[in-house]
Amino acid sequence: MTILELTPLVFLISALAGFLGALTGLGGAVVVTPALTLLLGVDLRYAIGASLVSVIATSSGSAAAYLREGFSNMGVGMFLEIATTLGAVFGAFLSARTPTATLAVVFGIILAHAAWQSRREPRDQISTEADRLATRLKLDGSYPTAGGLERYHVRRVKLGFGLMFGAGTVSGLLGVGSGPLKVIAMDQAMRIPFKVSTTTSNFMIGVTAAASAGIYLRRGYIDPGLAMPVMLGVLAGSLLGARQLMGARTRVLRKVFGVVVAVMAFEMIFNGIRGTI
Repeated sequence: MTILELTPLVFLISALAGFLGALTGLGGAVVVTPALTLLLGVDLRYAIGASLVSVIATSSGSAAAYLREGFSNMGVGMFLEIATTLGAVFGAFLSARTPTATLAVVFGIILAHAAWQSRREPRDQISTEADRLATRLKLDGSYPTAGGLERYHVRRVKLGFGLMFGAGTVSGLLGVGSGPLKVIAMDQAMRIPFKVSTTTSNFMIGVTAAASAGIYLRRGYIDPGLAMPVMLGVLAGSLLGARQLMGARTRVLRKVFGVVVAVMAFEMIFNGIRGTI
């Protein structure tokens, strides 16, 4: 069957990917890329190209809704994106000098641990102590809850910046999205509320994907016939996911995040052992 004949199926898979990506902050590529390659037999390079376009659509669709509702922290996103971009450049430099199969296994183990940790919500998730650097950079914020606006303080800015550099390095080395590590860094290290972490991650993923998509477009790996239904499906799913997230319980979101990250961990470890990355 041709891609044109598979368009309805591609759209449905992409809509599911966008829905999960918006809820978890991981981006639709987590589901789109393996689904297109394993289920539909699409060449990996074209699948990645379409996925990058879909991530931009996810970020544009859900981030606009999140920002309007007051969830995303733009200051945190723009600040941490500096570290992610620098890390991605460094990772790309190391990619030709490092066995990526071994790194894939290590990365998978880290994700598996993160999935396990996501089962438990930290008691002191909402930090009430101000961080001097966060205050100077004006990173503190608030987000809407059932009881009104909930203010929070961003903690351990230097640690979060370092983790974001590591996330970008892993992304550049393995050619995978660093959404899971971004959410973990903001949620676990910087003590940013989980909903703010996922929504801010969605925004950051779009910025990173926009730069990568230009490279794939120049190399001819973005097929409009494939990218268009993927983009439309992910956009529809991300808008639906954004609506669900606003009223969803944090505990449920953590469980969804844990399941998706656990699947990613298994896939990364499996492919690393096979040496196919």
